[in-house]
Amino acid sequence: MVETSQQPTPTGESRLALVRRARRIDRVLAETYPDARAELDFTTPFELLVATVLSAQTTDVRVNATTPTLFARYPDAAALAAADPAEVEEILRPLGFFRAKTRSAVGLAQALVERHDGEVPRRLTDLVALPGVGRKTANVVLGNAFGIPGITVDTHFGRLARRLGFTREEDPVKVEHAVGELFERKDWVMLSHHLVWHGRRVCHARRPACGACPVARWCPSNGVGETDPVAAAKLLRPGPRG
Repeated sequence: MVETSQQPTPTGESRLALVRRARRIDRVLAETYPDARAELDFTTPFELLVATVLSAQTTDVRVNATTPTLFARYPDAAALAAADPAEVEEILRPLGFFRAKTRSAVGLAQALVERHDGEVPRRLTDLVALPGVGRKTANVVLGNAFGIPGITVDTHFGRLARRLGFTREEDPVKVEHAVGELFERKDWVMLSHHLVWHGRRVCHARRPACGACPVARWCPSNGVGETDPVAAAKLLRPGPRG
């Protein structure tokens, strides 16, 4: 149950008004992006975990183009843990930082084998204890591979949470908790997808397309970007899968 009194809000509106506005925005974004989902391709929790770790400092498009070869050669943690690093490096070379990414991927696989019999754990505390896995990656895996509620705070989510007036927090963990209080747990995973998709397609960091934004009327930051509908439409991006 959401506490609706005696709590200051970022916009000065009542707590109840903020909750209602936030949930209205999420409903509209759900209608706008009915296909919203994780944009990394995967078929198993192991694949999602590794792909998410590999996605640091590169694009989902590049990761999706690279991981089919990686997982065809090393389909599970045991196989990747025993891999020849030189062979893995050649596969990951298109991602950039391929030596570091190879160390991360192989080290992660070895930790899964040693600590969890090669299986991806279903608890946040176990996931974040793995090398190279933080809360963001852990919540991606929990929510998308196991259906366990979690909020994924990447740069897009954090930016939109502040622009939409959900929170003023900058620290990702504080953002996660502040925004989580506004929504029911069952909605957390899809909320994460909705904000990330919107951030990648419309609410850009440098020049948001306010004039083409479906939630502009409920956004306290409306006007920080291009407000002319025609000009704003030209700023829209198809997103990683476009």
